[in-house]
Amino acid sequence: MGRVLIETLADLPEQRLHAALEHPESPAIGRDAGEYSGGPCGVAIGSDIDEALAGADVLIDFTRPVATMIHAEACLRHGVRLVVGTTGFSDAEKARLNEISRSVGMVMAPNFSVGVTVLLRLVDLAARTLGDGYDVEIMESHHRHKVDAPSGTALRLGEVAASALGRDLATCAVYGREGVTGERDPQTIGFATVRGGDVVGDHTVLFAGIGERIELTHKASSRATFAQGALRAARFLAAKPDGLFDMQDVLGLR
Repeated sequence: MGRVLIETLADLPEQRLHAALEHPESPAIGRDAGEYSGGPCGVAIGSDIDEALAGADVLIDFTRPVATMIHAEACLRHGVRLVVGTTGFSDAEKARLNEISRSVGMVMAPNFSVGVTVLLRLVDLAARTLGDGYDVEIMESHHRHKVDAPSGTALRLGEVAASALGRDLATCAVYGREGVTGERDPQTIGFATVRGGDVVGDHTVLFAGIGERIELTHKASSRATFAQGALRAARFLAAKPDGLFDMQDVLGLR
């Protein structure tokens, strides 16, 4: 995602790369960030978060929860707004991010694709319209390197469907089936996960009724769509000194 963000920035004169961060042990430290995305950009990759944030407006973070929490605390110290694309946070980490957003503007989303944001609205509409007569199942596929499952996007789709149906995903989600499971509980929402190859990200929400099925699917073929959405979120935060937002806010869908 870092590489794609830098590539996308090259076509956006209103936004400029201020710093690029990597793990302290990365062999990329000290090299020009543009070397990994088409050509030199004059910004050396570093590992010091405080140094990187000095003079910055927004940090875009697509890492892992441990790193994101460190970066978020640094953003709080420096008054730098934050775009978070990391997934897999614990409830305690989510609560802390919410606290931080009261002091610095933050856009947090499991998926920055405009298409996925529209999919969330469609899932809400379908669940409210179809009601309890349709079983809800969510299938997602990602590349072999993804470390969390189900994906943050799949979980968000489940949350939207559960909310529209008046359910609590924490108590109605089923994350795996094996052996003699008995009949499907109609109040549950099921998840299926596939990991393999270089799949960027596929998500399908299935509403299965008697005599018909509705499938709402989004397939990402390039990470560029996530980069464009994240940079759009960064521009949105220019007018938001504090508060917690998501892509529906960025796109004006609320």
